[in-house]
Amino acid sequence: MKINKLILLLFLATGIFSSCSTDEDDESIPVVGGETPNLEIENYLYDAMSIFYVYEADVPELGQNYFDSEADKEEWLASFNSPEDLFRNGLKVPEPKDRFSFIIDDYTILENSQAGIQTATGMDYGVATYGNDGILIFVRYVIPGTPAEEAGVERGMMFTDIDGERMTRSNYNELLNRESFEIALVEIIENTITDTGETIDLTREQFTENPILIKKTIDVQGISIGYLMYNAFNDDFDAELNAAFGEFRAQGIDELVLDLRYNGGGAVESAVDLSSMITGQFEGKIFSKQTWNSYFQNGLPQEDLVDRFNNEIKDGAAINSLNLNKVYIIGTRYTASASELVMNGLAPYITVVHVGEATVGKFQAAAPLYDSPDFTRQNRNLNHKYVIQPLIYESQNANDDAYYEAGLVPDIEVEEDFTKLIELGTTGETLLAAALADITGNRTAIPAVSYDSRFTKIGESGDTDVDYQRMYIDKIPEEIRKKAAEFKK
Repeated sequence: MKINKLILLLFLATGIFSSCSTDEDDESIPVVGGETPNLEIENYLYDAMSIFYVYEADVPELGQNYFDSEADKEEWLASFNSPEDLFRNGLKVPEPKDRFSFIIDDYTILENSQAGIQTATGMDYGVATYGNDGILIFVRYVIPGTPAEEAGVERGMMFTDIDGERMTRSNYNELLNRESFEIALVEIIENTITDTGETIDLTREQFTENPILIKKTIDVQGISIGYLMYNAFNDDFDAELNAAFGEFRAQGIDELVLDLRYNGGGAVESAVDLSSMITGQFEGKIFSKQTWNSYFQNGLPQEDLVDRFNNEIKDGAAINSLNLNKVYIIGTRYTASASELVMNGLAPYITVVHVGEATVGKFQAAAPLYDSPDFTRQNRNLNHKYVIQPLIYESQNANDDAYYEAGLVPDIEVEEDFTKLIELGTTGETLLAAALADITGNRTAIPAVSYDSRFTKIGESGDTDVDYQRMYIDKIPEEIRKKAAEFKK
């Protein structure tokens, strides 16, 4: 029997991808590892990837007529050691083309991550190497109301030891993930790492991070400048984001500096809403275009495969738009996915002044696909808690420009010196100072930064999280569901 993927698409006409929610039966669902005798997990993975994976054409086994029979397909699925092995080595194209599709055996981890729920100290940090194998951690900011804030941790603090043990490339993640630990602070004096003699005890707790870290208005030379530091595209906080823009509008700001330097991305919907808040004069116009695999792309009007500037957030509240024709966006090597979507999507319409460094280069969107008749969380298979989040489309702006693996190149190139960090949101802070210098027409005031070549930045907090630097949608758009219904006829 030939494998007919059109039959699988029948399910999609009646379901949509639902947002993360809490179910009463979650606690009773067992986690099942490895393959099951009837290959239920493997078949779910195969079906989901064959329908939605944007790079489906690059995986021969996902082709509609690749297998001569269902038995042939089952034999191939059974040849892998586990669902993870099948997903990574059988169904997904390798890096660098696909750096972001993933599988996880407990969907609650993914859902918590996308809701901003984490178990940590509340210390956001960067990671640098020095010497033969040494690791230095530098604090970038502290999340309010967390153990780190209560313990007195501040931006700019540095440490090389945890619980008296020197950190190395091989042990620093394990040491930082302890439930409680002690850090010994250091400083750099005359190019030498020196102990300060100060220690801080930290513990891990579960909390939800508000992605809006700083919201303020700065007056410089008679210019009113709104400054917003936004650290994740979490649509649970879209109302707070909209309220912040309401304040900026009420204050009549002249310029906006949007700080995305540590923002690794998140929900596409929030990116579209944020861009609509910055502007407002382009309602209904194309913000970004989507390129899906051939099952969805062929025969569907291109105008349906778009995201458009809008006038309300998901709860129905009217967007507080600023109608700006120019925006300053701080982006760095840590800025990815939905952050880049904002920068690229705005570029055809207004002047986007990118301050900082080249960004990550993440131009694909993903969606969580569960083991259920229509791949939504509703009516999922209760025998396991696997979920996958594969790449489902590539994104371009209204001018068909993408940014690809090289990322977005800054207009004003400047980098933080992590050994000399000062308070975020202050006019002397390096990246903000560069934006302010351009706004006031004094680019000679852009800070010059030199670095100790002994240090190399290699990572940041959260870079081992399942949803790190991902851009996702939590429900399939209506036009895609309609295409699925048409395709089966």
